[in-house]
Amino acid sequence: MSSIQIELHENQVKELVEVCRSFNNDPIELINVLHKAQGIFGYLPAEVQEIVSRELNVPVAKVYGVVTFYSFFTMLPKGQNPISICLGTACYVRGAEKVLDEFKKKLKIAVGETTPDGKFSLNCLRCVGACGLAPVVMVGDRTFGRVSPDGVQQILDEYV
Repeated sequence: MSSIQIELHENQVKELVEVCRSFNNDPIELINVLHKAQGIFGYLPAEVQEIVSRELNVPVAKVYGVVTFYSFFTMLPKGQNPISICLGTACYVRGAEKVLDEFKKKLKIAVGETTPDGKFSLNCLRCVGACGLAPVVMVGDRTFGRVSPDGVQQILDEYV
């Protein structure tokens, strides 16, 4: 298996180093630094994890362990419009799985993937705390409630 390396923009790397310094390069601040890093880069590829490791003086394995443990963090780039389907109990019981299947069909991608044009990525959540609106779909920071499979195309059309 070959390892693909990505090129990081120099200004983003400088920003990340500044973020680490703003937390006094304290290893205890690892999660906070990773949140900020994901905000800068949009995701946390190995190259970003290595910079955080070096700046906070913690093993890369520890950084990787935190990134893979918390579902908020991603090592894959997200689409311009990240779509998250809630699969919590209320949403699931009210048909969220069928809504998810419709998104997969329309976008021609699986959960965790991004469309080839980079416009959409698809993910699942456990609960967004809007159970009364189940099933719930989030596109970026926007929440759509009582979504049916028939409503999926209408949601997508808003982002074309």
